[in-house]
Amino acid sequence: VQLQASGGGSVQIGESLRLSCRASGFDFRVTNMAWYRQASGKQRELVARINNVGGSTYADSVKGRFTVSRDNLRNTVSLQMNSLKLEDTAVYYCNAEPSPFGLSQNSWGQGTQVTVSS
Repeated sequence: VQLQASGGGSVQIGESLRLSCRASGFDFRVTNMAWYRQASGKQRELVARINNVGGSTYADSVKGRFTVSRDNLRNTVSLQMNSLKLEDTAVYYCNAEPSPFGLSQNSWGQGTQVTVSS
């Protein structure tokens, strides 16, 4: 199982970034995917989740600014982040959830740093 995240970087308040996570080694089509983040000194938190048929949910703090999407042909899940705020600064992790016909346990990508500055 591999989850390769990319797209992080340093931006200013109000700018945008797009994170991507390419998955391999499991049946992506049947797997719910998610993005988490962990800011320095804080617990990891769920940012956005997308199920295998494209239904999505978001943390209240990112609703209306972030959009999660998936491409089942390319085994990729993305997170479009707009109107970035200082408090969005964190390491972002791609997550693949266990499912009856997919993974037997949670799997995590290596994380990608997002830094928002004024």
